[in-house]
Amino acid sequence: MTTSTTPPTTPFIRLHPADDVLIARAQLVGGTQVENITVRGLIPAGHKIATRALAAGEPVRRYNQIIGFASKAIAPGEHVHTHNLDMGPDKGDFARDYAFGADVKPAPAKREATFMGIKRPDGRVATRNYIGILSSVNCSATAARAISDHFSRQNNPSALKDFPNVDGVVALTHGTGCGMDSEGLGLQILQRTLTGYATHPNFAGVLVVGLGCESNQINAWLAHGSLREGETLRVFSIQDTGGTAKTVAKGIAMIKEMLPEANKVKREPCSAAHITIGLQCGGSDGYSGISANPALGAAVDLLVAHGGTAILSETPEIYGAEHLLTRRAVRPDIAEKLISRIKWWEHYTEINEGEMNNNPSPGNKAGGLTTILEKSLGAVAKGGTSNLEAVYEYAEPVGAHGFVYMDTPGYDPVSATGQVAGGANIICFTTGRGSAYGCAPSPSLKLATNSALWQRQEEDMDINCGEIIDGGVSVQEMGQRIFEMVLATASGEPSKSEKHGYGQNEFVPWQVGAVM
Repeated sequence: MTTSTTPPTTPFIRLHPADDVLIARAQLVGGTQVENITVRGLIPAGHKIATRALAAGEPVRRYNQIIGFASKAIAPGEHVHTHNLDMGPDKGDFARDYAFGADVKPAPAKREATFMGIKRPDGRVATRNYIGILSSVNCSATAARAISDHFSRQNNPSALKDFPNVDGVVALTHGTGCGMDSEGLGLQILQRTLTGYATHPNFAGVLVVGLGCESNQINAWLAHGSLREGETLRVFSIQDTGGTAKTVAKGIAMIKEMLPEANKVKREPCSAAHITIGLQCGGSDGYSGISANPALGAAVDLLVAHGGTAILSETPEIYGAEHLLTRRAVRPDIAEKLISRIKWWEHYTEINEGEMNNNPSPGNKAGGLTTILEKSLGAVAKGGTSNLEAVYEYAEPVGAHGFVYMDTPGYDPVSATGQVAGGANIICFTTGRGSAYGCAPSPSLKLATNSALWQRQEEDMDINCGEIIDGGVSVQEMGQRIFEMVLATASGEPSKSEKHGYGQNEFVPWQVGAVM
């Protein structure tokens, strides 16, 4: 895929010479001339304009890639959207050239950069310093929240006043943990997710609160995760403690014991190689694949050159663009694993009487995205151009450095939860329609795709990639800005979502399988 070179003075954007559509830079009215074509009717900002006559059934290209098929004849200058473009009679099942490894390139020249990180005794490096409270099951969520509420800087500022180096005490609760197969995939995923959080370097200490009789037995979880209770990992249950009030009091006492040690940390220069970014996009629009996503991709390439790691995810939202990733896989088995996850999703949606094109969302479509193919082609741009080093299942620990993939749902809280469990210590989240999101214990940066969104929702946005659409900044320049913001955030600069207190409610482990 290529980035637009269309001059900023034009009312449209051409992404590739072979494209069948242009993208409206601003709302266009009928009679406007674009590339010697007369616009027919109103074209909303971010939406597509046909550049030539397209017969019914003919493939339609954007980024020089197929984004769908004309569902009826389309005239030059006509608005191209859901009324005349769909996935075709085979619902997007057309031949793709996976070309395993064809685009693998030499490793980039090694670069050095530092941020002010927190070094843990075992050598891991943190970007934040929280104490976490996890619930083994939904039944213990209320008690876990009550414990964290005691340490709220908003409601009880005196509780942490003597511990300025502790970023907070957060309860990460969920809606499952019981009524599930004790040997099934759903419980395996939940336990893997909880293990990832319990061992995350951004937690100085973790308290796990259970009920006592749940499917997700704490002792079994500890064994499966190769975890041991100790000074920084404490576990207990409501039933053993004797009730809710006693549980809350016990939890508060345990946190108080952890705080002095947690407060001893100091920030010091650390290599950017210790940064792992989880890449997310939500509330996408027609500009996402032109501005914020490729700019984030440019930042990813910079991070990889500095030895860091970036995790691309959201498998239902790379559907139809997976061939752009298999071409970058450094080994055939990596590409094959990615394709196997795509096949799993096709089966999974089918048995649940759905289909992979149950996406884009209504908001995505209002922003100009028509099919999942179009959305996916823009979404993979977040991954830059670096080689694909590994593919992981949901919440698996990410051990490779460089650009990697993790299989997750497209729903942002679920996807980011898996990435953080895998080790992401920062989330970068692009959005065109607007998003309000945070992800404790890892800070989340939100990247606006257009200036109208930035002006409307600046209190939630960290950077305006709409300057690319406006014509004042290149993708590479914006990528450098994002990379520098990542370093500053990793060093302790609060993100907008952190200032608003986001992060506790966005812990959403992927729930797979029957609820019994």
